[in-house]
Amino acid sequence: MAIEAWFMEESDEDKRLPHHRNPKEFVSLDHLADLGVLYWHLNPKDYEKDEELQKIRETRGYNYMDMLDLCPEKVDNYEEKLKNFYTEHIHENEEIRYCLDGCGYFDVRDKDDRWIRIWIKEGDLIILPAGIYHRFTLDTSNYVKLMRLFMGEPVWTAYNRPQEDHPARKEYVNSFTDKVGVALEAH
Repeated sequence: MAIEAWFMEESDEDKRLPHHRNPKEFVSLDHLADLGVLYWHLNPKDYEKDEELQKIRETRGYNYMDMLDLCPEKVDNYEEKLKNFYTEHIHENEEIRYCLDGCGYFDVRDKDDRWIRIWIKEGDLIILPAGIYHRFTLDTSNYVKLMRLFMGEPVWTAYNRPQEDHPARKEYVNSFTDKVGVALEAH
């Protein structure tokens, strides 16, 4: 089962709704890969012995792992945490999340500054590149269990938009310039 992604309709409605455009405009895995977003579908029931997960971790240098249960019953200040996750930001490093249970949305900006909503579900492993503008929220199920992977000690510092002068953002934008020879402008 492949991940689902689509261009979002801008809306002030509940952020946990799908926010499809009308008509719906789905985004392919190739389009996500062009943005630097990587995806695997793995077996979350066997994550402790999963050889493919071990290969990904070894190949990419993810030597630290922890778990996050995100739901109202397990997180203090749940609504405040979700609000923080949903604030548009970048990171200096990749953001690697493996959905073991439940589901949620990662929203990423494309080259034209449009939001793409990526619906992660059980078994989806997603890697967002350093410097990509993104945000996260749950869907209406209000539950997700995520494995977080890191290179070295965990660093999770969010730099809220605008961050056009941040080195990670500059490097991300330059990756498109190098591919097509045209600068990516911020909006």
